[in-house]
Amino acid sequence: MLRIIFMGSDAIALPLLEWLGSEGNAPGQVVAVYTQPDRAVGRGQKVQANAIKTWALARGIPVHQPEKLAAEDLAQLKSYAPDVSLVMAYGHILRQNVIAVPRLGTLNLHASLLPKLRGASPIQTAVASGEKVTGVTLMRIVLELDAGPAADTESVPIGPLDTALEIEAKLAQACAPLLARTLPRLASGALHFAEQDHARATYCRKLEKTDGVLDFAASAASLAARINGLMPWPGCAVPINGQTVKLGLADEAPPEACHNLRIKSGQPGTVLGSDPDGLIVTTGAGLLRLRKLQRPGGKMLPASDFLRGFPLAEGVILPSQPMPDLVARTPFPRPKL
Repeated sequence: MLRIIFMGSDAIALPLLEWLGSEGNAPGQVVAVYTQPDRAVGRGQKVQANAIKTWALARGIPVHQPEKLAAEDLAQLKSYAPDVSLVMAYGHILRQNVIAVPRLGTLNLHASLLPKLRGASPIQTAVASGEKVTGVTLMRIVLELDAGPAADTESVPIGPLDTALEIEAKLAQACAPLLARTLPRLASGALHFAEQDHARATYCRKLEKTDGVLDFAASAASLAARINGLMPWPGCAVPINGQTVKLGLADEAPPEACHNLRIKSGQPGTVLGSDPDGLIVTTGAGLLRLRKLQRPGGKMLPASDFLRGFPLAEGVILPSQPMPDLVARTPFPRPKL
């Protein structure tokens, strides 16, 4: 049975950890967990353990939380005599001396179909960019960003009403079948890693609050994808009647959605009215249907409920702002500290 070190800090990894911890299922045992130090969270800024630490402690698995892996942490890692380290959403960049410790290598579960979307926000960016499919890639970690050779992938479709939250949950579940196929082959020496086609690589970056703006001159399909992909963070919003209204779900409405509306067209950003499924807004190409909205201090509501407490006149024009690029052919510059 493989001796596994797990390195991760986000709840997306819980399904794969549950699978690894279930008797008779996994070809390995988690002997230690490395995760981020406890952080202050929420409005009260109370210091809390993350979900990965909580999972490990409940099972009596040793937990280590170095801010940076120093010499003593490296010695501790070696003492576990790991066969493999599995990394997912850890939040630390690993040095070569750490990568080299396990007998069979240090492997990363990256939440995209590499070489697409290397970088910090692959889940949100895949949805926000209008991708129809994404997935998880098992790859060897190398010093270059998400550029290591890959062994296998598990694909996940993206539906027109999937937000980043739904896709994250689907990707979390996709890790177990991927590892079920690959870990036995890794243990036997039969798992093959192939170099990525680096010429096809694209890159995403850490998202910022300023990314949640919309340019209604873009197409309805691209605007809906962006709204859904940036839900819940950083979230898209528009100023309406002096208030910032958050948008939680959208899709492209068919042309017939405006047949029963008094106003049939207008410049991009014009509110035409509503149908049973949402608020209809013109764009540079097609009709955007805003299905869920949230006023300041309120809850995210279906459009019909939102409009009962926040009437919106036909012909109102929602202001546009330039939308920052989320994808690039070369790595984004690292933000200045």
